[in-house]
Amino acid sequence: MRKALITGITGQDGSYLTELLLEKGYEVHGIVRRSSTLDRPRLKGLYQNQDVYGKRLFLHYADLTDVTTIRRIITKVEPDEFYHLAGQSHVGLSFEIPESTCEVTAMATLRIMEILRDLPRVPKFLHASSREIFGTPSISPQDEQTPVNPNSPYGVAKTFATQMTRIYREAHGHFFCNAICYNHESPRRGENFVTRKVTLGAARISRGKQKTISLGDLDAARDWGYAKDFVQAMWLMLQQSRPDDYVIATGESHTIRELLETAFAHVGLRWEDHVIVEDRFRRPADPCQLLGNPSKARAELNWQPTLTFRELIELMVDEDLESEG
Repeated sequence: MRKALITGITGQDGSYLTELLLEKGYEVHGIVRRSSTLDRPRLKGLYQNQDVYGKRLFLHYADLTDVTTIRRIITKVEPDEFYHLAGQSHVGLSFEIPESTCEVTAMATLRIMEILRDLPRVPKFLHASSREIFGTPSISPQDEQTPVNPNSPYGVAKTFATQMTRIYREAHGHFFCNAICYNHESPRRGENFVTRKVTLGAARISRGKQKTISLGDLDAARDWGYAKDFVQAMWLMLQQSRPDDYVIATGESHTIRELLETAFAHVGLRWEDHVIVEDRFRRPADPCQLLGNPSKARAELNWQPTLTFRELIELMVDEDLESEG
């Protein structure tokens, strides 16, 4: 039975990846932060399953800055594959907390790779990178060879971690990979991200629970995919004969205006009647022309998205409608 260790296991991607690995027969270990509540809704069905939790799924407490405990967990588990998904992942928030963003997103990644490098048997390692490493790109779409040009603290931190992953692969010969992920969403996305803010807002407004939602630049465009598809790509990357970096994206761009149109039309409403545009939601430096070229992943990993943009947004709205009663 192969063993996988996941940071960020309680997040959107971590929960989908856990389900995928369990389906494939893995023993899965996750690193979680100790908090005042044990509520982990994305994993609830798994750790309440007595046939799974404590038998094939194990959670270990540690903070990403706690090097000693991280080392102890890794040494004890001896994973075959390590998926590093954790970090401060909200781009807008990174302008407010740049120091902690760099600490947990950049330096924690380096420390983990140093721990792995010292092991007698170095596991395959995947770093969940981000399209934010390209910042405001000079070319579109972007691929694995596009120069990095981050324009947010989060983008800078991810660029550091991405480049260090490449260095460890090339200098030390380890099976270390970067999944350069464009926006990927799902019903498990946090409510502070714009897609979920829109789908949840549409659901609540249709239920009469609120009247409006406030947003920033409606013409901002993103390459939005389905998180469940993205973790499939991550797993495929570690099954290849050699390590490499891959852009994981849909290759299609949609504006927030299109997001609104799709979500509100699905509940029979006009978004124009319920959306307030506020400057406070505009980023200090908003990346533009962010569109991924997933040709390499399609060709070498035999990977492709399973949901269209419309299907994804409608799925999210349907889940929010159900949760809102």
